[in-house]
Amino acid sequence: MQRHYAIVPAAGSGSRFGGETPKQYQSLAGRPLIYYSVAALCRCQAIDRVWVVLSPDDRWWRQYDWTSLGHKLETVYCGGASRSESVANGLAAAATAAHDDDWVLVHDAARPCLSQANLAALCEQLADDPVGGILAVPVADTLKRADDEQRVARTESRDGLWQAQTPQMFRYGLLCRVLAEHTDGTDEASAIEAAGFNPRLVAGDISNFKVTFPADLRLAELILQGRARVDE
Repeated sequence: MQRHYAIVPAAGSGSRFGGETPKQYQSLAGRPLIYYSVAALCRCQAIDRVWVVLSPDDRWWRQYDWTSLGHKLETVYCGGASRSESVANGLAAAATAAHDDDWVLVHDAARPCLSQANLAALCEQLADDPVGGILAVPVADTLKRADDEQRVARTESRDGLWQAQTPQMFRYGLLCRVLAEHTDGTDEASAIEAAGFNPRLVAGDISNFKVTFPADLRLAELILQGRARVDE
């Protein structure tokens, strides 16, 4: 029976966010931002184990108590200089448990509002898919192409355009192979595409956004508070 594993690359500094503390450790509703991303994966019944890939010189992780996340959580201090390198190193760490046909879900540390419904949809819709796929949402806003003077050059058609999210879910063996050959993509799907495959798009929702700037933390907090009230 195929298993599901998760990898959270968390070795970056979040330079666009600013500040001395890496973005993944910024406070969100009393906990570090990364807590919510990892907690969502650990709560998912389909996922057997979650590897968090940290920088070798990370000095923040051990300042927090993670025991509430349970036995699925593992940390490895083997993050690389890029996302693809960190994910590849995480896959190497997962080799102690994962087989080629098992599924691996790669999720951003800075997407704290991942819902269990979205996770379930991803696992269910890709269960028999030959390639795998990603959570994504259709682009709704009008898109403008800028010229060199930061003026509108033209309006781009948004037909067929989707905004990629995470988790991105692919077979362990396939992901290991393509990341070894295609190291310059911005996400796992880019490497899969470069290898000639077509990942499936699984509809997510806009609440699963990536925290990029300090103001995003407030929006994430409101979403999480709203969910907590519903669950009460």
